[in-house]
Amino acid sequence: MAEAILIRMLQEREIKHKWKVDSAGHGNWHLGEPPDERTLRVLSQHGIEDYTHTARLITNEDYVAFDYILCMDNYNLRNLATLKPPESSCIIQRLGDFDPQGVKIIFDPFFSNSIEHYEEVYRQCYRCCEAFLKHVLSN
Repeated sequence: MAEAILIRMLQEREIKHKWKVDSAGHGNWHLGEPPDERTLRVLSQHGIEDYTHTARLITNEDYVAFDYILCMDNYNLRNLATLKPPESSCIIQRLGDFDPQGVKIIFDPFFSNSIEHYEEVYRQCYRCCEAFLKHVLSN
């Protein structure tokens, strides 16, 4: 969801061509699968209807190709830091570190039966992506 939101924000600012944005995991739980239908439904309700993605694993090349690797929680932060090759200079951070409301952890709503949990994640990701872009574009 965060990837789709960030891509949309870059498109709206007409700077998407200057960025490389992708999503990857460190576990193979959903490897090769498209986004969850509930994610797509919430994105569509917010005008993001053209998002496609196939779940993949993070690679050593990602640590070189990207300036930032953003994650959702402390578990992911620790795992990504452990996997980071010594020659990589990318910054690994929680996306929630940019939340102006101070909510550091973005919980995975996958096991929830409530679409409202997906909506809540959308709102948090939106706030965080806006603040992340403001941070990066001002430096």
